[in-house]
Amino acid sequence: MAKAKIKFFQKPSCTTCRKAKAFLEKQKVELDLRDMGKDRLSVEELDQLIGKRDHRTFLNTRNELFRTKKMKDNPPSRKEALKLMAAEPNLIRRPVVLRGSDIVLGYDEEALKRIAK
Repeated sequence: MAKAKIKFFQKPSCTTCRKAKAFLEKQKVELDLRDMGKDRLSVEELDQLIGKRDHRTFLNTRNELFRTKKMKDNPPSRKEALKLMAAEPNLIRRPVVLRGSDIVLGYDEEALKRIAK
């Protein structure tokens, strides 16, 4: 049986995304790429992607909007976070790597190895 394709949500100019993509390509896995800047995730897609996980883990703490809105001290509600991330894809921590129900945010080599198996 063929392995499920790995969905790879990225911003091609993001160094963390490029590093994770190169790592996964070395693992000889097939990636289904999506540029979050050009092909934005809708509120519904984000809601489905996050599922029962904590929406705050999907927020990019390095993003200017995260800092200016002081989200660290005053995190947005799930509904508000979904709207903000859909409107501003740079607010989403990336890359988002998905295979089945397994998800990896950012560059986590151990988690990427696990998802590539």
